[in-house]
Amino acid sequence: MVGVDINPRSQADVIHDLNRFPYPFEDSTFDEIYADNSLEHLDDTVRVMEELHRICKPGSLIRIIVPYFRARWAFVDPTHKHFFTVDSFGYFDPDHTFKERYGYSNATFRVEKIVFNEKIVERGVSGLLRLALKAFANKWPARYEAYLSHLFPLDELTFYLRTVK
Repeated sequence: MVGVDINPRSQADVIHDLNRFPYPFEDSTFDEIYADNSLEHLDDTVRVMEELHRICKPGSLIRIIVPYFRARWAFVDPTHKHFFTVDSFGYFDPDHTFKERYGYSNATFRVEKIVFNEKIVERGVSGLLRLALKAFANKWPARYEAYLSHLFPLDELTFYLRTVK
């Protein structure tokens, strides 16, 4: 495991600003990448995804956790530059119409799974209601986003992407 952080006081193995390209890794280095609440802080999501594609081996797993665009918490942090929907990574997925229609990037990832509030532990009576909402959202993400998310917003999304090379 290799940790990357911009903060020189962190315990990271590599100190690097992820807004600076290229990243200090060779092509096809990693089997897996885990980005926990970091992508929303970076300037250029498309360029970051292209760089992740470059440093991943074919078939690598990328797990990305980001704030959901409806969440109050997405807007509280003044350092957040981007918010995400269930279709945000469709622009990189060859099975999604966005990839074909818009072609923003040659970087290609299959969206294997999308999970709402995967790390969040629900508690109390309201937690039971949120558990039911999460179950619905995770079974039918597009329906949740279209019909319920504006009334009952969840907080974050975890995307499981598979690198296609």
